[in-house]
Parts: sequence; C-alpha cells; structure tokens
Amino acid sequence: MVVSFISCDILWALMGIWQIENTDMTSKESLVIKIVTGYVEPILDEMGFELVDVLYLAKDGRWVLRIYIDRDGGVTIDDCARVSGEISDLLDVKDIIEHEYVLEVSSPGLNRLLKREKDFIRAIGKKIKVRMAIPVNGQRNFTGNLTDYQNRTLYVEMERGVVELPWQEIEKANLVYEF
Repeated sequence: MVVSFISCDILWALMGIWQIENTDMTSKESLVIKIVTGYVEPILDEMGFELVDVLYLAKDGRWVLRIYIDRDGGVTIDDCARVSGEISDLLDVKDIIEHEYVLEVSSPGLNRLLKREKDFIRAIGKKIKVRMAIPVNGQRNFTGNLTDYQNRTLYVEMERGVVELPWQEIEKANLVYEF
C-alpha cells in the first residue's frame, strides 16, 4: 500500500487554486486576496512590516496585485523594493495566480484606508472620512475628528456634535490629510 503525504501548506494552496478556477470573478479576487494574505503576512511580520491591505484587481486591461505595507516611522522606496523582491519570489514559488499580473508594493499613503479595528484605534485624534452602508440619522457620509473608538463604535466629532457610527456598518473609511 502506498501512502501519500501532502503538507498542509501545499494542500491549502492546491485547494485555493481549485477554488479560484471554479468560482466567479468577484469570488476569485477575494480568494486570491485571502490566500496571498495568508502567505505574505508572516513574511512581512518577520521583516518588521505590517500588512495594511491587499487588492487584486483588473486595471487598464491587466491584473494588478497591490500590497500596502506600513511600519513605525513610515515606509521608504527601498523598503517597498525589498518587500517586493521577497513577496515576488514567494508568489512565484506558490504559483497562486495563474496568469500574468503586476505586483505593486506601496505605503498606504497620507489618506490611508481604515479597515480593521486597530486602524480606527490608531486614528483616534485624527480627521477621518466615513461612508456608511446604511444611513445614520439620514446621512451616509461623515467627515470629522475621530474622538474615540469603543465597543465597535466610532465617535466622530462634527460641527453639530459627536456622531456615533457602528463599525460593522462602515462601507469605506479613510484618514483625511490636512495640508
């Protein structure tokens, strides 16, 4: 009797590739993001970077895998080049994406997206812009200073007072850089 052994890492990647080939485009994109995140995040942690976001999208007739990184003190162009080299090698070996694509590694920028709870905690005291999936007090767009974040609720100070916004109902949020 022959017993085959496939490591969990390889099996997970094979299952991911099968799922990518057998799902619609939106699901494919989400699955690629999930698989890439799983492989890349530990590498970035070892290198001293935080994975901020992963996007996989078609842009100008080509596929782009965009990875946003950050760390205390900010990210330099040299940091992006070094991370790009590490990630590129890893993705080539894992063969996650079956067609040509462009890998972009970047800092999140001045108007960085806020997605995770820790992003909002870090943004306390800063000006943010929020678009809600469901209106709050008849309004979907809010811009103001994030004064607090507690119990999955953002407290945004606006001209007419503080508005409470439920974190799970946020469609999009980002920092607003003031010059």
